[in-house]
Amino acid sequence: MMIQCKNVQKYHGAQLVLSEISFEIANGEKAALIGRNGCGKTTLFHLLKGEDAPDQGSIAIQKGARIGLLAQIPEASAQETVYEVLLRPFAAVLEWQSRMRTLETLMSNPAEAGEPAILTSWLEEYGKLQERFERADGYEIESAIARVTGGLGIPFQQFSQPFPSLSGGEKTKIGLAALLLEKPDVLLLDEPTNHLDMAAIEWLEQFLAEYSGTVLAISHDRFFLDRLVTKVIEIEDGEALIYHTNYSGYQKEKEERLLLQFAHYQEQQKKIKQMQESIKQLIQWGNEANPPNAGFHRRAASMQKALDRMVKLKRPVLERKKMDLQLQQDDRSGKQVLLFDQVGKAFGERFLFRDVNGLLRYGETVMLLGPNGCGKSTLLQMVLGKEEVSEGAITLGSRVLIGYLAQQEHPENTRQSVLQFYREHAGIEEGEARGKLARFLFYGADVFKGVSSLSGGEWTRLRFAILMELKPNLLILDEPTNHLDIDSREVLEEALEEFPGTILSVSHDRYFINRLADTIWNLEQGKLRMITGGFDEYQTRTRHEKQVIPEAKIVPSAPVSGKQRLSSPKSAPTYPEKDILAAEQRLQELETQMMDETIACDAQQLAELHEESEQLKERIQKLYEAWMSSAE
Repeated sequence: MMIQCKNVQKYHGAQLVLSEISFEIANGEKAALIGRNGCGKTTLFHLLKGEDAPDQGSIAIQKGARIGLLAQIPEASAQETVYEVLLRPFAAVLEWQSRMRTLETLMSNPAEAGEPAILTSWLEEYGKLQERFERADGYEIESAIARVTGGLGIPFQQFSQPFPSLSGGEKTKIGLAALLLEKPDVLLLDEPTNHLDMAAIEWLEQFLAEYSGTVLAISHDRFFLDRLVTKVIEIEDGEALIYHTNYSGYQKEKEERLLLQFAHYQEQQKKIKQMQESIKQLIQWGNEANPPNAGFHRRAASMQKALDRMVKLKRPVLERKKMDLQLQQDDRSGKQVLLFDQVGKAFGERFLFRDVNGLLRYGETVMLLGPNGCGKSTLLQMVLGKEEVSEGAITLGSRVLIGYLAQQEHPENTRQSVLQFYREHAGIEEGEARGKLARFLFYGADVFKGVSSLSGGEWTRLRFAILMELKPNLLILDEPTNHLDIDSREVLEEALEEFPGTILSVSHDRYFINRLADTIWNLEQGKLRMITGGFDEYQTRTRHEKQVIPEAKIVPSAPVSGKQRLSSPKSAPTYPEKDILAAEQRLQELETQMMDETIACDAQQLAELHEESEQLKERIQKLYEAWMSSAE
């Protein structure tokens, strides 16, 4: 075993956080640590790392094992650069290299050695250092850094930046890179997929799957857990429950376990009730007998002792309290909610993106994807009017009321409590506000917590509580599932499914995207393209384009129409690739036509074009299915 926990208890002040934690993790095993926000997962990580000690119980780690913990934001001096942080794992190797170079200089002039014995000692020291250096892959440092930073999407230009000047998300990503480069025997990862884009998450999954060490990850990314782990450790009510499966298997096993536990609980309760009734009856018979019969009382006392010795089963909680999110709209908007017409955004002379065209219709759910830094959040800020449009135009439809959830940490410059902050933004009296905050799991004294001290999950729940009171008909969400536990993510998904209005969301949560997306807008290399369906369809389309048309590029057509087309690949495609290309090109033409202002005012022509585009989308889907079948 690499890790062994036995009956671990841990208090925070007077509060018992971990009451009975026992589990084992084998060498090389990939496991997940899950549970609701605040259940003690991070506390357990600090105990495993040795940064804190349990109040009771024991933790045993394999002797000599190196443990690496992903800190949320690594510490660094004011002058330390990103590259210097990335070099930290190689500190000892670089010291050996420095000493080897010193020895090389000394040995290049044997006369300086004086005694032959000194030269011999230098040669011996050099040989030992060189062996250790090679065994530690010292000659591969640069390539190792390039591989990990490239996989996680850390740009080379960032290497020379002072580490403290980076954003919190960038610092966390650098910390993850440094930890992976360190190659510890045990990787303790706390929400490793936060702040990563889709490509980086998939790279990390592959890296960890091939990693020879032991991995224990706290994560609420259900896709990530399904692909990586073979054991799930759930902390619930201070205890650890073990499931030897991935996340999907855990869900099924947990439901079966709960139902079985509830059946056993009901059976025991029935038996307890029967014994209590029997004891009562025996005492009554003993009292009513004439003369009194002591035998009945002895039997009653014996039965009572048996009842007292019985290990009482706890009533299993089948439905735990979750945030009660119900999103409604005051008034519906017009059919056309949001129109992007040849939109571009430049910072100085550099364009982040341009020629962006898109139409968001009432009732649609669109997921905006793309690598970090491509301009997704900037595009949302332009919709909100907080960023200027460099070229083109963004037009909001009639009666559109926006509700916006930003990807941001809680405000540090406020001394307001949760209750004060909520009342100010929702415009509600105190009594009603406390009742509504309880629906978002802020109970009793929780409402007097300072906003700046809230965890990421608590801060997101508070903002959703405010959003619910605003009753918008267009929701613009920037990474809404970040920091939410799995229960809260499921509640959010259900609420968004039932929301009658329109949704535009940036997300890297593949489970969330798959469940909700009608269409995906992919912003990459300064261009926006549209894919009907969820993450599975997006992944299929991306994989197809890489295999079939690697030379194809999206290029702007005539500047008047703003049309985009796929250039022909060098090798002529065969069926169904040829038909797919033709259908996609026609669909792009239709969508461009529908965004034309003259057509947008002609209801009949717009309806005809919309009907044709819907039929074309179905045809494209069937063509992709045919292509996938032929590929298999």
